[in-house]
Amino acid sequence: MKPIFIAGPCVIESAELLDTVAAKLCEINASLGTNIIFKASFDKANRTSLSSYRGVGIERGLQMLADVRSKYGLRLLTDIHEAWQAAPASEVVDVLQIPAFLCRQTDLLVAAAKTGRTINIKKGQFLSGADMRYPYEKAIESGASEAWLTERGNSFGYNNLVVDFRNIPDMLNIAPRVIMDCTHSVQRPGAADGKTGGNREFVPAMALAAKAFGANGYFFEVHPEPDAALSDGPNMLQLDDLESVIKVLI
Repeated sequence: MKPIFIAGPCVIESAELLDTVAAKLCEINASLGTNIIFKASFDKANRTSLSSYRGVGIERGLQMLADVRSKYGLRLLTDIHEAWQAAPASEVVDVLQIPAFLCRQTDLLVAAAKTGRTINIKKGQFLSGADMRYPYEKAIESGASEAWLTERGNSFGYNNLVVDFRNIPDMLNIAPRVIMDCTHSVQRPGAADGKTGGNREFVPAMALAAKAFGANGYFFEVHPEPDAALSDGPNMLQLDDLESVIKVLI
């Protein structure tokens, strides 16, 4: 199965940021023959602190994503956090993503599936790969045209994650498409004074290890200036490094 790639900023910060990232993804697609799916969130509902930046909201965010599609022709992916968001988001994006903390929320999975869009379900930090059978079945039995599963690490003590790469073949026994979230897997949740920290230097190795275990999709949050990003900066990949990482994977 040909690998898929998902990339984009953690959260919508501005139209200028979306343009910068989308233009770079188009360059990579032209250079490497890929078809990268553009990812950005209109809202980050699970931020560490109440004062953390959440995004531009659903109405403005979906319009900005629609503008990216119109201008660059990229396929789109965004997160939803509540069941009512599924229908309006599905009118704009190709893939609805279920955040890891919400992967067992039945109403959310059912609402997403009923749109007929592809659903990308992130594995909860509290679940094994085999446990993802049940969220997957909820989505497929509720009408999803396709459901993907994504590995993003497990909670490991305080303020840290660990990746058990055996989860990838375990999830491949459930779904034909298993994606490695190469950037969230290097997070250090809540470890940066009320914000999430991370170790972006490990992102390329995470991708290669996932490939060795059979992953057939890769998810990267990218930013032209990760250290200035409004969300997930410490674990985001520098935008100019994305092409070299993808080139190795293909």
